[in-house]
Amino acid sequence: MSYEKLLTKSLYQNGLQCLNYLWTKVHHPEEIPAFDEAQQYRFDQGYLVEHLAKTLFPQGLDLPHDDFTEALSQTKKSLKLRKPLFEASLMSGRLFARLDVLDPVEKDAWDIIEIKSSNDAKEEHYHDLAFQKHCCEKAGLKIKSCFVLHLNGEYIRKGEINPQELFTKTDVTEEVKEASQDLEKNIKLMLKIIDSKKQPEFEIGKACSSPHECPLTEKCWAFLPENHVFTLYRGGKNSVELFEKKIYAVKDIPKDFPLTDKQEIQRQCAISGQPHLGKEAIKHFLASLKYPLYFFDFESFSTAIPLFDHVKPWQNITFQYSLHLIEKENSKPKHFAFLAENKADPRLELLKALKKDLGDKGQIIVYNQVFEISRLKEMAEAFPEYKKWIHSVVDRIVDLLVPFRNFSYYHPSQLGSASIKYVLTALTGKDYAELEITGNITGPRFLAMYFSGKKFTAKEIEHTRKEMLKYCELDTYGEILVLNKLKELVK
Repeated sequence: MSYEKLLTKSLYQNGLQCLNYLWTKVHHPEEIPAFDEAQQYRFDQGYLVEHLAKTLFPQGLDLPHDDFTEALSQTKKSLKLRKPLFEASLMSGRLFARLDVLDPVEKDAWDIIEIKSSNDAKEEHYHDLAFQKHCCEKAGLKIKSCFVLHLNGEYIRKGEINPQELFTKTDVTEEVKEASQDLEKNIKLMLKIIDSKKQPEFEIGKACSSPHECPLTEKCWAFLPENHVFTLYRGGKNSVELFEKKIYAVKDIPKDFPLTDKQEIQRQCAISGQPHLGKEAIKHFLASLKYPLYFFDFESFSTAIPLFDHVKPWQNITFQYSLHLIEKENSKPKHFAFLAENKADPRLELLKALKKDLGDKGQIIVYNQVFEISRLKEMAEAFPEYKKWIHSVVDRIVDLLVPFRNFSYYHPSQLGSASIKYVLTALTGKDYAELEITGNITGPRFLAMYFSGKKFTAKEIEHTRKEMLKYCELDTYGEILVLNKLKELVK
């Protein structure tokens, strides 16, 4: 039988989210966008977790999986050995599953163990395991229990990684049983979709982003106007209700439809095409600022398996900052920057530089203070000698997000978002389009240079560091531009 005609566990998961996604993946895989750098990084982290998790099964056997026929043959032979099997391949009819760990228990039964790089077991894992269990049982195996082997979010590294403490094995047998209730009905429908040459009907909505962001969203949503109802600020059920009523544009939302104050501002701006300006609220915010002003931004990375002592799985590690200082109103900004340059834990050197650059007075402007404050408090716990100073820094922080989160200023081009990327462009016309490195790829690029084992030339490292510094600098310079524009608007 052709592998393309099989329903695999990954395709089953795709079909649970959206049947159109399943159909497209089978019939037009070329239409599925390639993974971006950030997505690939998450997958790579998953592979590292899987590799380490296997050390918990010292008698385990790695089975081949590159050749489909050979994988099935080797699995069949290896089942007789009654040892933990990694990547066991099982097929029954048109159902195929490859299991992370098939662990022998009792005399003739097996446990299925799914390895995940998350810090807990999730609903999507139950459905994944339900399909695997069904496939195993159809192939003649007796399955006793199902587990998710995931990271222990409370594990703190101290010296060498201890896999026994890093991982938590959660029994999800009952959850898998519940997830299996509609399984056979789902399988029947999905096989029909796989066999059909006709694209299935589908609806856009919650499934476009849950449990994962669907890669087809841009294509499926192409018919919607730019300011569509799913950009409604915290729209939730309201957005779905409007869409079901075939009201697609924010500007077309009826006057009698119940909206929050912020959503109503959004509707009015979409109708007029003009920004909303709450002058008094902005003046009040501006009046609270006292020079000198520091404009500040962190960059961080996180890894599933902690790289350093006193770090938890997926904890953010700050490795870069940008800082602009304006000593008094209308004075020229001074710029300071830090970017780690080796495999050592970057946080201590970063704190030393930051303490020197920030001084002991003046307000510190950040955009969305939750991130910066959280990172600072984490470093206060890791480096107690800096705790008192860090808390004094936290007390100086002012959040530039406030007037935008409160919709004191809102432009229709923000599309319901108060992100600095949208706000900067809406207010100043400046954007990040020409930058090579932006957003969520800074961390993966840094890790690739210093921790991946890949060989980078000195020229490549110099270029990458230059681009990273350029991006982070724009974040803080952008804060200055935004603040200056607010001052101009309320004069």
